Amino acid sequence: MLDNPRSPRVRAVAKLAKKSARAETGMFLLEGPQAAGEVLTWRPELIVELYATPTALDRHTEIAQAAEDAGVDVEFVTEEVLDAMADTVTPQGFVAVVRQFPTSVKDIFAGAPRLVAVLEEVRDPGNAGTIVRAADSAGADAVVFAGRSVDLYNPKVVRSTTGSIFHLPIAVGAGLADVVARAHAAGMQVLAADVKGEDLLVARRENLLAAPTAWVFGNEARGLQDEDLEQADRVITVPVYGHAESMNLATAASVCLYESAFAQRS
Repeated sequence: MLDNPRSPRVRAVAKLAKKSARAETGMFLLEGPQAAGEVLTWRPELIVELYATPTALDRHTEIAQAAEDAGVDVEFVTEEVLDAMADTVTPQGFVAVVRQFPTSVKDIFAGAPRLVAVLEEVRDPGNAGTIVRAADSAGADAVVFAGRSVDLYNPKVVRSTTGSIFHLPIAVGAGLADVVARAHAAGMQVLAADVKGEDLLVARRENLLAAPTAWVFGNEARGLQDEDLEQADRVITVPVYGHAESMNLATAASVCLYESAFAQRS
């Protein structure tokens, strides 16, 4: 039982909440039973350390069984130690240290994808993680964190994906121009989602969305820069029919991705 919240080992885990520590170690932090269950189910080989309180492991017997089946050791810790490790106030009994596992942009577009979500300067962790989750739900082939977007392995991004981070390839760090060039080389059209664009219904009527598509989503406050929009084949906006000032980025991205998913499967 690890019971000293001020031990070097506990502090090393807690440091993974910071980008510098994640960059130095190549590791990131997972918290909670849902995340622990997802990584054990989909990518158990990535787990470096898995910590749990005895009470939590007793409560979630399916996680205990999954860890045993995957050959992953669970180390018991006290509630105080878990709280010291975690980024959240309530980690719900589980914390894991996991290896980062980005996919290269080259590999993503080499696989003849039909639907890809591209994030360009998306800064809000909740939005970024929710777009990953939406892309996963819509059956997208991959996600790309381009430009100056938030770190994929930020704890808030990881939590917002609710496990989808382990379900589909995700590339990080590529420039938008390179992503667009690779998408075009793979036979994909590039659609930019921006308030300056034409109505999504136009794209639907033209059956534009049935083609292999890379959707580009921009910054929450500024949208996409003019030079970014110029790289796209078309610029599309999700219309607002009510009185809302605007639509949340992750919500708009979900609409765009699902419109493509519907068209590609119709």
